[in-house]
Amino acid sequence: MVVRRRIEVGGVVQGVGFRPFVFNLAKSLGLSGFVRNDGRGVCIEVQGGETAVRGFLDAVRRDAPPLSRITVVESFEVAPVADENIFLIEHSSPADGNVTPVSPDMDVCDDCLREMFDPADRRHRYPFINCTNCGPRYTIVKKTPYDRPFTSMSEFAMCPACEKEYHDPENRRFHAQPNACPVCGPSLSLYDARWHRTETDDIIKDVSRMLREGGIAAIKGVGGYHLACDALNAEAVERLRQRKIRKEKPFALMAASVADAREIAHVGAAEEGILTSREKPIVLLRKKTEVAGIAPGLDEYGLFLPYAPLHHLLFADGAPRLLVATSGNISDEPIVFEEAELKERMGGIADCHLTHNRPIVWRCDDSVVRVFDARGISTVRRSRGYVPSMIPATSKFPEILACGGDLKNVFCLTKGDAVIPGPHVGDLMNAEAFRAFKGSIEHFKSVFRISPKIAAVDMHPAYVSSNYGRSLGLPVVEVQHHHAHVASVMAENGLEGDVIGVALDGTGYGADGTTWGGEFLTCSHASFRRAGHFPALRLPGGDKAAKEPWRVAVAVLHEVYGDDFFNLPQAGEIGVERAERVVSMLKAGVNCPASTGAGRWFDAVSSILGVSHFNEYEGRSPMLLESVADRGVGGALEFSVGADGAVSFDAMIRKIVELRGKGEGVPKIAALFHNTIAKIVFDLCARTGAEAGLRDVCLGGGVFQNKTLLAKAAGLLERGGFRVYLPKNLPINDGGIALGQAVVAATRHAAGRI
Repeated sequence: MVVRRRIEVGGVVQGVGFRPFVFNLAKSLGLSGFVRNDGRGVCIEVQGGETAVRGFLDAVRRDAPPLSRITVVESFEVAPVADENIFLIEHSSPADGNVTPVSPDMDVCDDCLREMFDPADRRHRYPFINCTNCGPRYTIVKKTPYDRPFTSMSEFAMCPACEKEYHDPENRRFHAQPNACPVCGPSLSLYDARWHRTETDDIIKDVSRMLREGGIAAIKGVGGYHLACDALNAEAVERLRQRKIRKEKPFALMAASVADAREIAHVGAAEEGILTSREKPIVLLRKKTEVAGIAPGLDEYGLFLPYAPLHHLLFADGAPRLLVATSGNISDEPIVFEEAELKERMGGIADCHLTHNRPIVWRCDDSVVRVFDARGISTVRRSRGYVPSMIPATSKFPEILACGGDLKNVFCLTKGDAVIPGPHVGDLMNAEAFRAFKGSIEHFKSVFRISPKIAAVDMHPAYVSSNYGRSLGLPVVEVQHHHAHVASVMAENGLEGDVIGVALDGTGYGADGTTWGGEFLTCSHASFRRAGHFPALRLPGGDKAAKEPWRVAVAVLHEVYGDDFFNLPQAGEIGVERAERVVSMLKAGVNCPASTGAGRWFDAVSSILGVSHFNEYEGRSPMLLESVADRGVGGALEFSVGADGAVSFDAMIRKIVELRGKGEGVPKIAALFHNTIAKIVFDLCARTGAEAGLRDVCLGGGVFQNKTLLAKAAGLLERGGFRVYLPKNLPINDGGIALGQAVVAATRHAAGRI
């Protein structure tokens, strides 16, 4: 009996070889019908024997192409078509209001690499080789459906050989939108330090040689420019630091292979799996040997493997096996992705500029992840390789723009069952970053055809991101910062109802108008209640205190010891004169706002122990404190909790000062401090859980990027019978709060509160 079924497939199914897969599958089973891209994903109709049609449907679910990500398959019977005997690939139909997912950019596949290094292949040494299983996607797309006219490849007319591949359903490059070859596709250009074009017989060989000789190269990649140099050439690394205005912040490294990575870092099975994954993120790896100037004072490197064909060619032509490959930007600005922008903003940094004429539609920085115990990876920065993958939604969303925060900014757009976090923008501290923020939002709105009807923002009155959302003329939902952290973790884990939320970060605007940051909450999607918090400490100089932890240390020690503080060795280490100025500010109450920020306590203890008095980059002092901590030390220091859930650290600070005065090693004291914070997390969760009858705990906030603290706190909670939830796809830092903002806004909208 002949049957016909209409099959609608949603998810990442465009630009990943899904239509040729369907075509060849139908052909092998003797089925007729058609397949086409549409506004939702892929629409299929198949006709034939009942057994063959059933086998076709099973294979679609089971054997889909490697880059596809199927989220839904809906199938229903339709009337057979008389005298149909072929299967066709039809032209894409226009978007119909649904959100069409777009594949992230992926590394070059093994098949393309084999061709690229085959002297007999017509794409031998072609740095833009790709197929339906690999290559750029998000960074070249202008709008959906994902067809060549809607990408930055539209300006390259395919030669007859490429045309033939492109239109052959049995070819690996069927409808590979970036398809090209040396005859018809993009090409490389090389410029010297002053942007004079360099004529050369082999650009890649010349750049490889220059890197070996200690030069600095700006290299245009998939989502922007890298600044590269020989990682083992200390002079070149220092020169790059000076030119990039990056005094101590760690550099990312690109290793030619896993074996090269193992020369300097510990790479376990889990780490190797992520390093070699199709996403090719930067992976944080524990140091094995110290490479001068790469990550001063830290115990980890950020390291990734080559993912673009050009990277592989550089290593094949003799580039150093370990390269610094840091984002092409001046410190704290967004990554550069256009040649004109590179000339304007980064003149004088690189000794040469290796660029190309395949336009990047929008910037996309490298992602950063680390392995966190058996739970898998913990995302630090979500961008290339992961963006614009959607977050699974458990309910329908209105069209929302969630603006995120001002630090580690990531926005989020929603519509229906589409929840799409944007790429990492960074800190909105300057005009370039704010322009990048607005441009990224407009790009996403265009690609996904979303017109926000609601703006969800942080409730901070002065956040740049929040004021942008307020300026759009849309209904605005203001969401408390730490509620957003917890709501984001709840959403990623499909949690409904109430949970215990622990949000530890540096700063967030509190519901009472003060600065929060060490928060214990009971939360639902709609609302929260503050159940406890870290002690409020005063920040002499306001925002300056976040950059100069010694100021916080003075405030903490003076609070505990009064003027006897000046008799402590810490006063001498910090400098009595400047400590006196800060104490005067404290006594006068001038520019000393109070904060419960957990991050500031890590700053203070780092300074008290003499580990770091300055944050040359965000989080430096806490990161150095974690790096020196002896992970084998057990036990915790004393603290107390008031009836209102407010913690007191006075006893802990006295003990830290006492231990250091007795000559106890800093690694042990740093470990005891970490253990104490973990114990506080457990004790306050136990207290809150007993009062509210809750056993689910969601952990969020940038302080939990501290792997030592997170492991200890999660371990205590789980051994105490709590179910612990962490983000699955998004960063635990402020890069995840836009999702929480969207969830809170959608919940209030559904309840008629907007």
